[in-house]
Parts: sequence; structure tokens; C-alpha cells
Amino acid sequence: MLKIKDLTKTFGGRVIIDKLSFDVPDSEILTIVGPSGAGKTTLLRCISGLEKIDAGGFYINDQKFDPYENSGNESVIGVVFQDFQLFPNLTVMDNVTLAPKLVLKKDVATVKKEALESFARLQLDGKEDLYPYQLSGGQKQRVAIARALAMHPQILCYDEPTSALDPELRGEVSKIIKGLKQDGMTQIVVTHDMDFANDVADKQLHVSPIK
Repeated sequence: MLKIKDLTKTFGGRVIIDKLSFDVPDSEILTIVGPSGAGKTTLLRCISGLEKIDAGGFYINDQKFDPYENSGNESVIGVVFQDFQLFPNLTVMDNVTLAPKLVLKKDVATVKKEALESFARLQLDGKEDLYPYQLSGGQKQRVAIARALAMHPQILCYDEPTSALDPELRGEVSKIIKGLKQDGMTQIVVTHDMDFANDVADKQLHVSPIK
């Protein structure tokens, strides 16, 4: 279980998140919803270790954990970014296998086998030798999910997973997230799409701008 206690984050003297506490049980999906400027993405960046918090604490299975300081964070908390952040000069296979080889020190055969298993599951069969510019938005997102899963994270975070997709692809993303839940993956989803949030969430966290 992930527990967050009294998280506070400021930018330039302005409080963005003020003493926020919540928990995410194992294998559940938490959606974080709220208007623009409410701090949703900032909260996700704090959870994933991309931003240093000003106060508060993170606990995984009751053990204190600092995502910002932890050098092995990729294997604890994975992130699927809104703009996917794929390497344009690498193939789909290389995008997915690069980090496990460099960070987890896994052998090439193992990471390629795991990648192909993810591709089959995420309907990316036959795409492994393509480059990001040759993919649709939905395919890029699935590659980004495969890349995050390749690090075997305990928790997977998504920043606005439906914002760059056509509306008809929302159901596809929902199926992927629900399928990962069945496998035991704990997931946190930042979204402004309330229909999507209601569809996938076990619980919701509503955030509002600090006045």
C-alpha cells in the first residue's frame, strides 16, 4: 500500500499542495481529478520523484520512501507521460528495452522476451522495429506503457492518459488499465476526463486550487 501523509509543495512561495494525505491500497486504481491549476500533475510528479516535496512523507508497505532521492525509483514507481516521451531515434523495441538493460542490468535476451510478451498483450505485435513517428497516438501510448512495465514497477502512474487520443480510443485505454489491475498492478491516474475517471477508478481523489 502507498500512503502519503501531509504532502506540501510550493512554487515561488505559492502553495500548490497543502498537507495532503491519502492512501492507495495494493492492486487498486486511484484517479486524481480536478480543474486546471489544481495541482494534479504536480502531485503526480511528486509521487514519481520528478519534483522534491517541501514537507510530508511517502510510505510503501509502512516503510518510509523518498521517490525523489531513491536512485532505483524506476522499479518502484513507473510513469506514463502525457506526451509519451519516447526516444524518436530508437525503435519501439529499443525504447522499451533500454532502461531494463542499463538500470536493471538485465541481459538482452530476457528483456526482449519480456518486451515481446508486453507487445502481444498491448496489441503492438509487429511494431517492434518501427520508430515513434510511424505510430499512431494510441500506439505511442501503448509503447509508453510497455516501457514503464519493463521496469517492473510496484505502482504505475499516468498523466492524462486520454488527452492525446481520439475519444473512441478511451475505451481501449480503460481496458488496458483494468487488465493491469487484474494482474495486481497498483495504479494512479491523473485525468480531467470524469467519464473515464468514473469508469476505471476504485476510488477518486478530488483536488482544488489553493486560494
